[in-house]
Amino acid sequence: MITFIGVSVLSGALAAGLAIPLAGFAGISSEQVVKTVQDLPRELEVEPVAVRSRMLAADGSIIATLFEQNRVPIRLNQIAPIMKTAIIAIEDSRFYEHGALDPKGTVRAMIRNHGSGEVQQGGSSITQQYVKLSLIEKARTLAERQKATEVSYERKLTELRYAIALESRLTKNEILERYLNLVNFGDGTYGVQVASQHYFQTTADKLTLPQAALLAGLVKNPTGYDPTNNLARAKARRDVVLRRMLELKVISVHQANLALRSPVIDRAKVRPVPNGCANSRYPFYCEYAVAQLLANPALGRTGKAREHLLKTGGLTIRTSLDPRTQAAAQASITAHAKPTDTAVAAITIVQPGTGLVKAMVQSKPYGNGRNHTNYNYNVEKSYAGGYGGFQNGSTMKAFTIAAAIQAGVPLDYRINSPQQINLSNKKFRTCTGFTRDPDYTPQNSTRSGNLTMVEAARYSTNTYFLQLSQRVGLCQIARVASRLGMYNAQTLQPLDQVISMTLGVGYVTPLQMSNAYATFAARGKYCRPLVVTSLRDKANRPIRTPKVQCYQALKAGVADGVNKVLSAVMEPGGTGGRLKFGNWDLAGKTGTIQENKAVWFAGYAPNLAAAAVVADANLPYTNLMYGHTLDGRDISDPTGSGTAGPLWETAMQGALKGLPLQRFVEPSKKIVNGDRKGLPDVTGLDRAEAANLLRKAGFDVTIANKLVASPVATGKVAYTDPRTDSGATRGSLVTIYLSKGPSQRP
Repeated sequence: MITFIGVSVLSGALAAGLAIPLAGFAGISSEQVVKTVQDLPRELEVEPVAVRSRMLAADGSIIATLFEQNRVPIRLNQIAPIMKTAIIAIEDSRFYEHGALDPKGTVRAMIRNHGSGEVQQGGSSITQQYVKLSLIEKARTLAERQKATEVSYERKLTELRYAIALESRLTKNEILERYLNLVNFGDGTYGVQVASQHYFQTTADKLTLPQAALLAGLVKNPTGYDPTNNLARAKARRDVVLRRMLELKVISVHQANLALRSPVIDRAKVRPVPNGCANSRYPFYCEYAVAQLLANPALGRTGKAREHLLKTGGLTIRTSLDPRTQAAAQASITAHAKPTDTAVAAITIVQPGTGLVKAMVQSKPYGNGRNHTNYNYNVEKSYAGGYGGFQNGSTMKAFTIAAAIQAGVPLDYRINSPQQINLSNKKFRTCTGFTRDPDYTPQNSTRSGNLTMVEAARYSTNTYFLQLSQRVGLCQIARVASRLGMYNAQTLQPLDQVISMTLGVGYVTPLQMSNAYATFAARGKYCRPLVVTSLRDKANRPIRTPKVQCYQALKAGVADGVNKVLSAVMEPGGTGGRLKFGNWDLAGKTGTIQENKAVWFAGYAPNLAAAAVVADANLPYTNLMYGHTLDGRDISDPTGSGTAGPLWETAMQGALKGLPLQRFVEPSKKIVNGDRKGLPDVTGLDRAEAANLLRKAGFDVTIANKLVASPVATGKVAYTDPRTDSGATRGSLVTIYLSKGPSQRP
């Protein structure tokens, strides 16, 4: 015999006059029921509903949606009345007539469940269903989720107590609004707005009767009735809803017949539900932006908390990505490389003076399949998916040039630069002392001779820059590079101060290179790379995020000098001479590392900077010269200008199109030709006397091996050629030259 127990135990609720009939608790005493209910808290602490976040490009277009549950909350007045009617008809037809509990529905369910030992039919009201969904939403652990979904009367009592409290402070319409925004509508959609967009390409306020009936029917079993998986089951369930609506006389026979004959969905119109960076048009850029967000303490104390907020907080993330610039970079990759190539190509474009990362592309598509990769070849290893860079070759010479100009060396400073030079056991100053190599005899692959800094850069003459780096000191080069954001992208440590430092033996990324060269374009103003430009919560309130962070890393005149030198690289006869286009002021530098394992071109106009690399991404590295392909063809002679250069050129041509024409600032005469101000006249003195006098005057002195013609006696000092050592101000480098003999003339 079924025993009905009238229990008046829900203290706060009953005090307000609510009587709750509970019946059929087989094996449960009324005292147990009372204790279970009275031990529960009175108020349900509702978690903020999980809302998808959006990542936007600089123009407001969507880069990606990020979510645990794909949801866009809306107000009840933004939902079609027929949708509200349908959900109430099938889930809780007396919703507006009863309190937290529908006694009739509960008794009917208990009668059917009695004797089965388990709950086979629910009698839950919409309010109780909302409570259950909210408890599941709050669950953070597997145990909490199991407790929120367990089949037991204890759970039902818990939901009931919370439902009573909820109905005491919210109106029926408020509860219905929350419910329709929270519920799962199948196929990865949560809330009625996203479900309407997903299945019908419409909004919730425009839903028709058959559409509303389908969505209402999904609530009972979102997976089982999912129309994208089982159209027949979805139609049968939709028709159950329509017949129930007809039974309740909320629709007419004519309306029901029309709806029953209508198609369930048009599969061609079902919108996919893209989630995360993997489904973005710009997956590598997106993942780099997410990595930056996960490092932002404003999103939470832990990485897990930040990730949860990122996927549930309804954030609006605006980035620096410019779709037009990105398209130009992608067009260049498409024109010059293929996913099937054995070599990889990558390009990053940065805006000088802001650090805004405008584009980031590479030749291998994102993914796990054949000819795909999850590595981002543009960024450091410290970021999720970051590859860790490649040796940058002679693009490193730009930092030697900057350090030399900073030390007072003029652009017309000449050094005899033979085809090969013996630097065995030559001392190079570091920040901690000196370094040397017992067996180092580097050579040039281009022009040699008695060259100025401009000429040596134009031809990328190794022996010139090795000697220049010895005179300037590796420590000064390292400091300049560090101030411009250069460090080892694999170890995250400072670049090694080794003799070959100026030839680019450290591992760096296209992002680092493009941003460092952007500093020259911005006249010495360095800015940290920035991808997330603003961050707002679902109420449109700002969340703290790093802004543009810049400082003057080089004096403007020093950067102007670097621009002058690297502009010569783009002139006829220079290694980048074939890459200059239009009327743009362009500067750049090629880079080819030992055995051609990676080739670079890094360059810039005053308003955009880019770095392109073509490399062997296999470990251990092999030689690009043999067996590797680019654009489907064998790479027979990989060079910075001929292999990486065209990628840079095509990308920059497209990216600069439509931007205002800007010019580099001409460096001062002092930077170009030097200045003898403060330089003592030591012509004719012997070496020791001259060096002592110069050092007392505050100059750094070196002794040249080369002898020059001069009317002074052999062994005496001669430095009369203004192209040789005229950059003489205190603290600058002065080279003492010896004469050949007393009777010869220069």
